[in-house]
Amino acid sequence: MCVTCGCSDDNETTITNMENQHSHTHTLPDGTVITHSHNHEHHHENHHHHHHESPANVHAKIHNTTISLEQEILGKNNLLAAQNRGWFKGRNILALNLMSSPGSGKTTLLTRTINDLKDRLNISVIEGDQETTNDAEKIKSTGCKVVQINTGTGCHLDASMIEKGLQELNPPLDSVVMIENVGNLVCPALFDLGEAAKVVILSVTEGEDKPIKYPHIFRASDIMIITKIDLLPYLQFDVQKCIEYAKQVNPKIQIFQVSAINGEGLDEWYGFLSSKVSVVSC
Repeated sequence: MCVTCGCSDDNETTITNMENQHSHTHTLPDGTVITHSHNHEHHHENHHHHHHESPANVHAKIHNTTISLEQEILGKNNLLAAQNRGWFKGRNILALNLMSSPGSGKTTLLTRTINDLKDRLNISVIEGDQETTNDAEKIKSTGCKVVQINTGTGCHLDASMIEKGLQELNPPLDSVVMIENVGNLVCPALFDLGEAAKVVILSVTEGEDKPIKYPHIFRASDIMIITKIDLLPYLQFDVQKCIEYAKQVNPKIQIFQVSAINGEGLDEWYGFLSSKVSVVSC
């Protein structure tokens, strides 16, 4: 359960290996220990002393319980993320966590990147969506290995899901794993997956003020990719203002401006990827 947004983890998360089209359904470990309660003892003992408890005290207890629960969830997640990070490092795999709002062009950029770099980098993908394997089918059409994770009502991927996805994906040594997170500009930033870098993708159709409206995800990201720049002549999108806002939130953020349609700016993006993988296995 994500206590920030209230999304549920009591549904089944489905992991589908697109290589053999065989669906494996796993109920992921809860990992959140949310069945315990900090306040249940007040229901039974000294009841006559507590049924007139002030709303402020009740609110404070709920608030403190929520904070404690969130720390527990993130703490467990971070332990698994550290294991994932070690797994990637031991295999010389560059793992990138791609995050954005829905419709930013993540999948289009990903398929173009895979097709253009087939002869230079071995790229495989973990695809995250609430439902369907639509995006994974698009990735599969490139010839790339891809595993689909459907989160059901969940609004983000977590380290446990990635651990299980990697068991299905089994990416080769000296390669790149692209993790396409669930479309959401809030919760994905809170969960470390074990990636080498977080990449936030922003399309020019969304508005240049996104970095200051959703500052946490831009602050947490190492890279921002501005997509669909071929549409700039038709939109009122101030690229420099967007970059200014992003730098205001995160002065160290690295920025690429690309079009997956006409190829503009992709060489810089590809150069970055190639520079981060020291050995290539084709």
